[in-house]
This record gives sequence, C-alpha cells and structure tokens, in this order.
Amino acid sequence: MNDKIRQLLKQISTLEAELNTAIEEQESRIRYQIEGKRVVFEHALMEAHRKLKLNVFYWFLTVRPQNFLTAPIIYGMIVPLVLFDLCVSLYQWTCFPIYGITRVKRAHYILFDHQHLAYLNIIEKVNCMYCSYAVGMLGYASEITARTEQYFCPIKHARKMLSAHARYANFLEYGDASDLHARIEKFRNELADIK
Repeated sequence: MNDKIRQLLKQISTLEAELNTAIEEQESRIRYQIEGKRVVFEHALMEAHRKLKLNVFYWFLTVRPQNFLTAPIIYGMIVPLVLFDLCVSLYQWTCFPIYGITRVKRAHYILFDHQHLAYLNIIEKVNCMYCSYAVGMLGYASEITARTEQYFCPIKHARKMLSAHARYANFLEYGDASDLHARIEKFRNELADIK
C-alpha cells in the first residue's frame, strides 16, 4: 500500500473518530443515559415521547396498504435469517479457535434498544426489533466473513467493490505478489489480537 493511501486511510479514521464524538455530543443533548443495558431518558422527555405515540388502532388506519401486503414476506424472512445466524455462529465457534482467530461478539452487532422509545407503539417496537436483529445479524455475519477472508485471502479485487468491509482497505493490492505468503501470515497473526 502506498503512502498516499495510508494517509487517506488515516484521515478517514480521524474523521470517523470526530463523527463519533459529534454523535455522542448530540446524544447527550437529547438527554438520555445508558445504564447497563437500559436506555433511560429524562422524565420530561419521556412524557413528551408518550404524547407522540400513536395508539395501535389509529396506527392500523394510517399504514399504507402495501405494508400489510408485504408483511408476510418480510416476516417470513426470519426463518432463513435465524438459520443463517445459527450456521455462521456454529462456523465461528468451531473453526475460529482452530485458526487462532478472535471470535466476533454478537452483542457488538445485534442491539435491541428501540423498545425503550416511548413514542413507538407495540407494533412499531416489534418492527424495530425485527430490523435491529436482521441488520445486526448481517453485520455480525459480515465481520465473521471478513475475518475469514483476512485469514485465507486478504487480496483486493481488480474492480472496485461497493460496500466493502472495514478490513478490506488494508488488504493486499490485486496483482501484488511480492512476499505474498509472509504478508498473509502477518494478516493471520493480526486476527489473534483483536480486542
């Protein structure tokens, strides 16, 4: 990787840190705290949220018809999602110790906190929990796959890939075969020290 790319990656990391700080500052203005696994809002804000919540009957009257029509398809996807979740979890629990790869923590990806939002009714909370599970599980699976790719084949593709995982930027350039096996071994060693 050349110096220009290293410099750009460092700038991206710096900007990501600044973005996280700005998000944390915004979150503190919204007046909530995280206590263990619970999100606690100030009492006045919680009351304001409760006033915004649509009752379930009114919610049903305002939902778009296409949402009702596609709900069975969307919620039917829970079966393949759970099966996929079980498969990637089994894979990492059995193979990662053999490869010396640090396991991916599900709790870092699959987050359920929308049930603490008083402005959502029960149906909206269930919808949010479903999406939180699906998106989180796919992120979890993506990280497991990214670590596997780093172990076996940390080489970029010839064409630009959209939405590449975070590890991809540091992979070897396509066509750069110099000292390949020693460099791959370095990538493997990094996988044992993930915090």
